[in-house]
Amino acid sequence: MITAVDHVQLAAPPGSEERLRAYYAGVLGMTEIAKPPVLAARGGCWFQAGPVQLHLGVETDFRAAKKAHPGLRVTGVEAYAARLAARGAAVTWDDDLPGHRRFYSYDPVGNRLEFLEPVTARPGTAV
Repeated sequence: MITAVDHVQLAAPPGSEERLRAYYAGVLGMTEIAKPPVLAARGGCWFQAGPVQLHLGVETDFRAAKKAHPGLRVTGVEAYAARLAARGAAVTWDDDLPGHRRFYSYDPVGNRLEFLEPVTARPGTAV
């Protein structure tokens, strides 16, 4: 039985670790976590925010996926989008998922990320 997602791995080109650190730690506010030594030798970096982990692994012939992406649930989606925009990250809002406010952004190597927050209906209003 599956009980949770342990982590999501995204690919990145060789030598991109400093740009990834600037984005995932500096822009998104995640904390870099140590990789086991045998895996650290392969390059890349890992990040965590609460129970959510994103692993960035080096792929020699890297190509960013155009559609695949992790969906990251946030609180205060408007303020979080403003944080990203203030730090130079593009924010593209999408209203196509009923019951949610969400936007997309891209990391410095082109990985697509979705940020979303469920919308709670107020009594007497539709979501």
